[in-house]
Amino acid sequence: MAKQAQLYRMVTEDHICPFGLKSKALLEQEGYEVEDHQLQSREQTDAFMDKHQVDTTPQTFIEDKRIGGYDELLQYFNKTLPEDKPAAAYRPVIAIFAIGLLLAIAVNGVGGEPLFSMLTVERFVAFCMTLLALQKLQDVEAFSNQFLGYDLLAQRWVRYAYLYPFAEAYAGIGMLAGLWAYLVAPVSLFIGTVGAISVFKAVYIDKRELKCACVGGNSEVPLGFVSLTENLFMIAAGVWMFYKL
Repeated sequence: MAKQAQLYRMVTEDHICPFGLKSKALLEQEGYEVEDHQLQSREQTDAFMDKHQVDTTPQTFIEDKRIGGYDELLQYFNKTLPEDKPAAAYRPVIAIFAIGLLLAIAVNGVGGEPLFSMLTVERFVAFCMTLLALQKLQDVEAFSNQFLGYDLLAQRWVRYAYLYPFAEAYAGIGMLAGLWAYLVAPVSLFIGTVGAISVFKAVYIDKRELKCACVGGNSEVPLGFVSLTENLFMIAAGVWMFYKL
């Protein structure tokens, strides 16, 4: 006989609970036949929560025992919670670097150029700088709050925290556009050098445990290797642009 589970989840014209869908999918993945109870109004949802003395939906019941919401269901099946996965904090950075590399390879391919060459590296760095800047520009205020925690220039001149993402975007796009090196390289060198010194001091000299603003405000990426790499990329890009003159 198939294993049975009862799921109560919110499904209205205005809202389909994503955690309800995830709970249903997880139960089916674990071999359960799901008795799917859809709460189709705010009144039905409130009545259900009052009856079972719970504050949220979805709620899963297995063998007449209430398991709870999606997080509790993951724990019931001994699954790792998304935020507890070791790579969870680094996922945005990994995605940006991977997409940056794929974009560089794709552009080379379209242009009939070797897929892997020094030009690939140039475009990879430029795409990554642009994508990282885009992350910061989604919420400049949140980025500035985190950036001010460690950047030495921003701590002396707060306006720099607001200008930084635009400068990084300019440098990345300028590289991709092939702008004259004297218009782009100094910006890349400057922000990269200041950033590298700031990160090195905060992490390796002062031994401070901070969050990195490299992928935007409210990031959970620890300050250290990733941010230092970003800044070293910008320094290398600036030096390379001058070298190619």
